[in-house]
Amino acid sequence: MGQSTTPQLRIISWNLTIRCPLKCPHCYSDAGTRDVSDPLSTTEAFGILDQIKATGNPVVILSGGEPMMREDIFEIARYGTGLGLKMAMGTSGYLFDDKTIQNLKKSGISSVAFSIDSADPVVHDSFRGSPGAWNRAVNAIRSCVGEGIGVQINMTIIEPDPLELDRVVAMGKELGVHTYQIFIPVPTGRSMQENYERYGTYEELLKYIIRRYADDPISLRPTCIPQFRRVAEELGVTHPRWGRGCLAGITYCRIYANGDVTPCPYLPAIAGNLRETPLSELWAGSEVFQALRDYNRLQGKCGICEYKTICGGCRARAFSEYGTMVQSCGSLVRPKDIEGELCAEDPLCPYQPKRG
Repeated sequence: MGQSTTPQLRIISWNLTIRCPLKCPHCYSDAGTRDVSDPLSTTEAFGILDQIKATGNPVVILSGGEPMMREDIFEIARYGTGLGLKMAMGTSGYLFDDKTIQNLKKSGISSVAFSIDSADPVVHDSFRGSPGAWNRAVNAIRSCVGEGIGVQINMTIIEPDPLELDRVVAMGKELGVHTYQIFIPVPTGRSMQENYERYGTYEELLKYIIRRYADDPISLRPTCIPQFRRVAEELGVTHPRWGRGCLAGITYCRIYANGDVTPCPYLPAIAGNLRETPLSELWAGSEVFQALRDYNRLQGKCGICEYKTICGGCRARAFSEYGTMVQSCGSLVRPKDIEGELCAEDPLCPYQPKRG
């Protein structure tokens, strides 16, 4: 059965800017030197935080691009903290220095997620397109841990190499990091140009991750590949903090730099704009969110899969495969065919449902 009541909004990823000093080939927002043509002002950002508070107490992740490119980033964080919201940040760490760490503490940012894609500085810097990116990120992690600020490592995996994953986790443990998210790229933004034929090998990587880290005291969760819940069930492994595979539009959404709202950062389907409609109204009434919460509207293999309530398939990959083509990287669009685009089957998943 689909869900009939409005679920609680628990996590918001907020792309405050799409400016960034790095040149990552997989960037979902095509971030670089330019910003959106009509970015939210500081006053508008305060108003959106008021809207967020009206929905409850979701975690607000200030992201980008690179959020440190916003000169008012700590003003925005302080305002959210003053409302009682839990403020967090997602960053490359490239622009961090000692003053940044002190501003993080003063603004009330309780945790920071840093992108680390390899334990090898050369590999990481090559992937991020900027020499010195690894050293700056690691130094920022070390400083945050030393100051008692929560740290998470976000690792994007292009080549599904379990040994590289182990090396990043081992390095993180030495730095005092206990929380990790493993990202599998989604073809959106600049990542639309990537070759994803090797995706079939991610099934084996998921099995490795689940077996290797099921009983590890760290928290490690695969992200953007909801099939990990099916694989875990098949292996007889459960974890109380995992939740559903795909959370887009169910307990999670993204706010773009101009106030547009989408189900997640990798799904450029506009549910509405906060300059026009309050977040509480969008979250409860947007047709985009309503469709994603009704599992009976899933199409193809996902629609008949016995794991659809715990997995749901990646809605972003379905949209990339079957939805309205986004001509310019990083652009957002309003879906024309809700079920055909948002509810289509996940083209990555190799599983054949038993009912099929």
